[in-house]
Amino acid sequence: MSEVTPPALSSRTINPSSAFEQRLQRLRERSSKVEAVGAVSPDASSGPSSAQSQALAQLRRKAAEAAMKEEKRQAETPQQLFLPGFDIGAFPNRLNRSSLIAPIARGPRKFHRQAVMVTRGSRVLEYTGEQLDEADGDLIMALIAFAQPSLFGTPVMLNRKQLLRAIKSGGIGSSQYKWLHRSMKRLREATLFLEARKKDGSLHYAVGRMVSFNILRDVSFNGDGETYTYTLDPRWVLMFGNREYSLIDWDKRMQIRRGLDMAKTLQRLLATSADSVQRFALDDLKAQMEYTSPLRKFHEALAAACKEMERLEIISAWRIEESTRGKPQLVMWRFTAVA
Repeated sequence: MSEVTPPALSSRTINPSSAFEQRLQRLRERSSKVEAVGAVSPDASSGPSSAQSQALAQLRRKAAEAAMKEEKRQAETPQQLFLPGFDIGAFPNRLNRSSLIAPIARGPRKFHRQAVMVTRGSRVLEYTGEQLDEADGDLIMALIAFAQPSLFGTPVMLNRKQLLRAIKSGGIGSSQYKWLHRSMKRLREATLFLEARKKDGSLHYAVGRMVSFNILRDVSFNGDGETYTYTLDPRWVLMFGNREYSLIDWDKRMQIRRGLDMAKTLQRLLATSADSVQRFALDDLKAQMEYTSPLRKFHEALAAACKEMERLEIISAWRIEESTRGKPQLVMWRFTAVA
């Protein structure tokens, strides 16, 4: 079997269709108007009339049916993902800023059941499945990269050794193959619901609300050819829309030493913003990283991760200081190469 190489990608951007969104917004506006009429009616103290209640219920049913129909269409229609000039290491900002992937310790993993994950900004993320670690995150990013020549929602065939070479340094043997199989199974079983809102509070998009969203929609393994065949949900493309994704330096990521996965988490978080100086409250970081050990150990782990990022020139400097509110925060300065 010939090897698949992540391609140099087109400069086209993603523009999700808005016809349905406009229709759904009109239904919501009509629903709001009916509610408003009930609120200002002469007999408002007794609530809306029976006719108004029926009209409101009917509009809500229509809106729910329209939303269900559109999400089903999005889940079933293959989509092309275009990431300008990038191959491997791209990931949606809203997931990078959450606790979906965390630098967890080795050992038994926490199982989340419709758990509300830690997020930043105006979004809700619910997750069901084993807690994912940074190695799982590397695998997801690689699977996204290798799927880009195809339409998301159609099967992709990939040699398992080729896949491991993209995400693991050093030799490849039985332990790596066993880990890969466990991780692929973990991603197939994992489901999430993501709701993102705009700055004005209106809905930007929702994934997995009515039609379940698995990180891997489908996966199978052919032992004879040592290949995986996997399918990614087309709604991944929606999460990359409006250039709301991070581009991670993959070469540097692969050089982060074993046992310093917190550096990988910080690298992903740093990549979500172009700001040269970034500040993060330690309480928020600790929660996002699913870190349960005492704060003293968290400080030590954070220092080791930042030193590793300095070594690899991901950042040029860092420090822990008090914010203007008197809370401890991590400050990182992006590395800028001198011309």
